[in-house]
Amino acid sequence: MYYYRYSQPTEVSCCYKYMMFSYNIVFWLAGAAFLAIGLWAWSEKGVLSDISQVTRLHGFDPVWIVLIVGTVTFILGFAGCVGALRENICLLKFFCGVIGLIFFLELTTGVMAFVFQDQLREWVKDFFLTNIKGYREDIDLQNLIDSLQRANQCCGADGPQNWDLNVYFNCSNNNPSREKCGVPFSCCLYDPAEIVVNTQCGYDVRSKVKKQWENIYIVAGVFIVISLLQMFGIYLARTLIGDIEGC
Repeated sequence: MYYYRYSQPTEVSCCYKYMMFSYNIVFWLAGAAFLAIGLWAWSEKGVLSDISQVTRLHGFDPVWIVLIVGTVTFILGFAGCVGALRENICLLKFFCGVIGLIFFLELTTGVMAFVFQDQLREWVKDFFLTNIKGYREDIDLQNLIDSLQRANQCCGADGPQNWDLNVYFNCSNNNPSREKCGVPFSCCLYDPAEIVVNTQCGYDVRSKVKKQWENIYIVAGVFIVISLLQMFGIYLARTLIGDIEGC
């Protein structure tokens, strides 16, 4: 008499499955929010009613970054969520592949930035100087420059004199602007005790005696956190793929 032993089919780990889903639902919703914010910003500028205005915007438009990040995040979040719930290996492999590619590009960019530090500084300086001219022309560009100056505690690309490139802040005699010979409020040192931000703190500061202006700090750590989150996502996806293929 022969006895046959039937192997019981293994089940996909619910823990990894729903961890993968939870991990991606956050990015899916964040991607949708980024897209909504980007489209709202363009609608406020009238770009959605006349798409040709994209080519007429002054300087770099930060909305492009918001839309690109939102689109990529939304697609990845969708692939991760549906792939986890439906146990779809194709979607999970797509998620792993794109996350891996982004991680590789980030790593390459970091290495290149470290190796070519001087060239990178010059590029950032040129980019900043070019967009200073359009500071008052685009509210999104204005907010981006203000955020960069406050985060890095700096003023201009290499000093407050860079703001002479802007028609509202330059010190020429024929400049009728009240902001003449001044700098944006984001150049001012922030006082935590202030409840309301003094947006006029930069008025006329460049008409006074010059002092040491620059106070630049290197901002680091953000890419490390992002990389760790990406590696965790790849780990969840690969583990879930292994469970599905083992069933």
